[in-house]
Amino acid sequence: MKDYYAPSELRNFAVVGHASCGKTMLCEAMLVCSGKLGRQGSIAAGTTVSDYHASEHQHQISVHASLLHTEWLGKKLNIIDTPGYADFISEGIGALRVGDFALVVVNALHGLGVGTDAVWDYASHYDLPKMIVVNALDKPNTEFDLVLEAAREHFGKKVFPLTIPLDAGPTFSRVLDVLRNEVVTYRPGGNGLYDEVPAEGELAEQVHELHRELIEFVAESDDALMEKFFAQGVLSEEELRAGLHKAIQNQVFVPLFAVSAERNVGVARLMDFIAKYGSSPEDRAEVPARDASGVPGKVALSQPEPVVYVFKTMNEPGVGELSLFRIYSGKLKPGDELFNRTKQSTERLGQLYILNGHERTAVQSLYAGDIGAVVKLRDTHTGDTLCSPRFVVELPKVEYPHPNIHGALKLRSKGDEDKLAVGLTTLQAEDPTFKYRVDDEVRQTIVSGQGEIHLQVIIERLARRFGVSVEIEEPRVPYRETIRTKAESRYRHKKQTGGAGQFAEVWMRIAPGARDSGVVFTESLVGNDVDRVFVPSVEKGVRTVASEGAYAGCRIVDVQVDFYGGKMHPVDSKDIAFQVAGYHAFKECFVAASPCLLEPIYNITITAPEEYVGAILGDLSSRRGRILGVDSDGRFQVIRAMAPQKQLYHYSTIIRSLTSGRGRHSENFGHYEEVPADQVQRVLTEVKAKREAQAAK
Repeated sequence: MKDYYAPSELRNFAVVGHASCGKTMLCEAMLVCSGKLGRQGSIAAGTTVSDYHASEHQHQISVHASLLHTEWLGKKLNIIDTPGYADFISEGIGALRVGDFALVVVNALHGLGVGTDAVWDYASHYDLPKMIVVNALDKPNTEFDLVLEAAREHFGKKVFPLTIPLDAGPTFSRVLDVLRNEVVTYRPGGNGLYDEVPAEGELAEQVHELHRELIEFVAESDDALMEKFFAQGVLSEEELRAGLHKAIQNQVFVPLFAVSAERNVGVARLMDFIAKYGSSPEDRAEVPARDASGVPGKVALSQPEPVVYVFKTMNEPGVGELSLFRIYSGKLKPGDELFNRTKQSTERLGQLYILNGHERTAVQSLYAGDIGAVVKLRDTHTGDTLCSPRFVVELPKVEYPHPNIHGALKLRSKGDEDKLAVGLTTLQAEDPTFKYRVDDEVRQTIVSGQGEIHLQVIIERLARRFGVSVEIEEPRVPYRETIRTKAESRYRHKKQTGGAGQFAEVWMRIAPGARDSGVVFTESLVGNDVDRVFVPSVEKGVRTVASEGAYAGCRIVDVQVDFYGGKMHPVDSKDIAFQVAGYHAFKECFVAASPCLLEPIYNITITAPEEYVGAILGDLSSRRGRILGVDSDGRFQVIRAMAPQKQLYHYSTIIRSLTSGRGRHSENFGHYEEVPADQVQRVLTEVKAKREAQAAK
């Protein structure tokens, strides 16, 4: 490979799609075709270039986005292989953020999945052109025409097949190349080599008809070609090929290719098309940014000062933290000192690398448009911008989905609290879709992620990298207490133990407050019965009860408290006496004001194929869910609902089970509302048991 590739010679693309559609094996096939690999590895054996981490070997799925590179027809292909599981969607989003187009892989046997829709939407968000690869056509019972029809129904008539399988099934080895009007027969052995002959007879007629459709797509992308097409009714082969690139950029058509990645059938022609017509950094020669003052602007590919976006950080065994980045302008070399606009700090670059999975090749320079890696940056993580101190800008960060599954961590060994805190902080910096917090209300460390496997991988990393062994358990629900009616109390605190005693009398009124108003404390004292200096003491007593709870040991909210009178002693009244009196006065009031429990209610959005809607609605009903609406989104139905937090533990796993892995959901906190009467006693018993267990520790 060359030391320098001009931006026009680079092809940066993310390989994305639903889980188990064959993305990793497609990347393997590309490396074999180009001679980077002698033979394909195996996912089952853990020998693929992309999936090399311990967690990937353990679970036999892709967990990380892997950066690969090769050369084809004089072009450098920077390939980012991404996980398909929704648990690791952040990896695909980050890859699309720095790619110039999306290679969307669809399994011919399973068809389009909800994950296909998700990555398509993210690619559209970044205005990226797409190409579709229909994979696994060597499997029995595959129907290419049905997949093509489904893709057109879902993504529009602009989806156009550039290769068509001629013998789909276990003997699959031949494709019809529409662009070249050839029948391509791939040789056995999975090396990607092939023989080609001109299409004849019915196949030639089929190609001729498809050519006319293709010419219309190409003409639509260019006014000059459109005029020629209307005038002549046809475009020359040269005009057709010259217009293909622009048609892809304008997204007036989406090329679709038929392949078997495992047999390496059809992959070489896909790579030909990518090298000749795929997007390059020159197609996005300017990207949005903000300057040092936050004013919107642009970063041009031709700008001489370096601007770099870090789209992934991860820890590599024996190496330390590895940062993957794309250069949007300028040139990088080891030893360069760059400014981290996000952290307002400087970073000195160490050795630069280009990657093929875990294989690192040191390079002395990287140029605008290229993708590479660097180790051991001090304070730079996923989403940060590095730039020249002479040209300070910040590129837009990726907006990642909110976590939709939560768990509480329980240490297996006492004394590991500090190591746990360091580990969680590090992992959260590396993975933007993983969050953790120490919740004082429920007294647990809560971790949140995109799915059950995501959290399991986090626990494995804590053990492997930080030596912290933890269990994951159901988070306690942060129930809260409030009142339904008004109440009053007069509480006298009197204590005499010889010498100065304690005396305070507090008169208090409480009333229900507005939802989410917390505890509002006021005083309406008149006269001199109580010195105003003791008002903060009474409030402190009230706040103590509010944090402890008076009914079920939960935080008190939405109560108006009025300290309206009382009595004091000239010698024995003091701060502690009024704190105690305020504490008990509020507690007596609260118990007398018809207390009740509130529970957190979450808003849920579920996206799934129509055939699973009935099962989802039935399950929601069993979880005390309320359906807000069901809307259609192409082949998928979008269900909007509300349900109590208590009923949502492991809900993402349940949705995948109900929909055979084709559904996804998102959730976010909505509001608090009163626990139904038939549930109150169960909740009180549960809360009491957990409180006693906590006290016993």
